[in-house]
Amino acid sequence: MVSTFETEKSELVGRAHAAMREMLTDAGWTVRQKLALACRILFEAGHASGLSGQVSARGSAHGTFHTQQFGLGFDEIRVSNLVEVDEDLRVIDGHGMPNPANRFHAWIYRHRADVQCIIHAHSPHVIALSMLCMPLTVSHMDFCPLYDDCAFLPDWPGIPVGNEEGRIITQALGDKHAVLLAHHGYLTAGRSVDEACVLALLMERAAAAQLRAMSAGEIKPLPHDLAQEARAWTTTEKRHAASFAYYARGVLGKHADCLV
Repeated sequence: MVSTFETEKSELVGRAHAAMREMLTDAGWTVRQKLALACRILFEAGHASGLSGQVSARGSAHGTFHTQQFGLGFDEIRVSNLVEVDEDLRVIDGHGMPNPANRFHAWIYRHRADVQCIIHAHSPHVIALSMLCMPLTVSHMDFCPLYDDCAFLPDWPGIPVGNEEGRIITQALGDKHAVLLAHHGYLTAGRSVDEACVLALLMERAAAAQLRAMSAGEIKPLPHDLAQEARAWTTTEKRHAASFAYYARGVLGKHADCLV
């Protein structure tokens, strides 16, 4: 017997969240495995740009984080060639060196206790928006996880290897979980590797959609209350984990080596 056709939307949403918490299981990957998987996911999604871009996650001790070894592309990252560094970018576990641009990751981790993973890349359509010095416009339901949660840095501070760039990028990010950097690229700061990776993929898709829409006419804004509702619906821990697992399954056929 049908019993939900008169049920309020808020109750249906609550039931769905409860079901996700109960039914969606964790894939069991470690943080380092997720970090390596994120690199391969980003590579397959076209976010790679040679040696540019960094992916990191908080490490085993305060003030440390895992990141990729400099000199390797996203398609070459595996658990065994990740390095763990301190805030001065000194390697405390692993071999090789981190990307010197990881300095701004240390700044963000120091100032944002909620951030567990940072992804920075120069994906094609985000680059195009950055060259126009144009912020991201969220005007479609698919991109609502970024609604009112994507900052914009309108001025390029130069190569991000100094402390001044770390201050500027951290200030521009503020309390949000993404930022578009003029003349540069994007950065996502997630409460998990899952969230940072999902937001990174959405950044590029949203930028591509924005550029296509701009070529056809004027972009219309989303109703604020409905956009906030959609953001709350799509930004739960379980939702991000399920999305990340989906993308990971898609790359493991070609990139199973990343887990070793």
